[in-house]
Amino acid sequence: MGIAVISGSASGIGASTATRLAAQGHRIIGIDLNGADINADLSTPEGRQTAIDQAMEMSGGKIDRLVLAAGLGGHIDDGQLVAKVNYFGCVALLDGLKDALAAVDGRVVVISSNSAQMRTDPKTPFILAMLDGDEDKAMELIGDAHGALTYGTSKHAVARAVRRRAADWGQAGITLNAIAPGMTETPMFRGAADHPVIGKSVDMIPIPKTRVASPDEIAGVIEFMLSDAAEYMQGSIIYVDGGTDAQLRPDAF
Repeated sequence: MGIAVISGSASGIGASTATRLAAQGHRIIGIDLNGADINADLSTPEGRQTAIDQAMEMSGGKIDRLVLAAGLGGHIDDGQLVAKVNYFGCVALLDGLKDALAAVDGRVVVISSNSAQMRTDPKTPFILAMLDGDEDKAMELIGDAHGALTYGTSKHAVARAVRRRAADWGQAGITLNAIAPGMTETPMFRGAADHPVIGKSVDMIPIPKTRVASPDEIAGVIEFMLSDAAEYMQGSIIYVDGGTDAQLRPDAF
């Protein structure tokens, strides 16, 4: 097959996606904080550049598939750290690897979240600062906010970043979409669900399917989104959340 670069490859959805793509015959280049082919801290500009440089070197400048799954959950106290990884780390890799994707008409899936539209004002100043690429201003506006605030908003910004790039990237031959999972049994979800305060909010989120997803279920949809069958999808945000978003926002889509 080809070369697949996956951030957040050491656990959760990223690890399950790596397993599926490896079974297809892809050579996997994993990126994570630890335990991956490329160990990099995506909360820092230096770490992001390290990940980009090493991915370009290891792939020979040609990347067939890119899955950006690295992220931090809303149970993390440091809201700035959550936004740095979830938005700025994601977008830096997305843009930094564009040329390698364009070289082979590559396909990309970015992990957003169904929380991206939960009580989120799209005009929130630090969301706009993220979308403007102004990390310093975004961090100043976030201040000492908890990750419970910046998790959903960072994932909202990620989805908009994908939509904003869809036209240009499509013309460059790159298929670019995002998936918005709901509650999935990953270390990130477990950290939120078991948190003494955040866990109460997690318990209040309805799931019409009455269960959380397995990482492999989400990876299966990602696998489809990267396949030939989904080649005409561009700029789509696909909700895979057991019906949560439909129940909470039945008249919005």
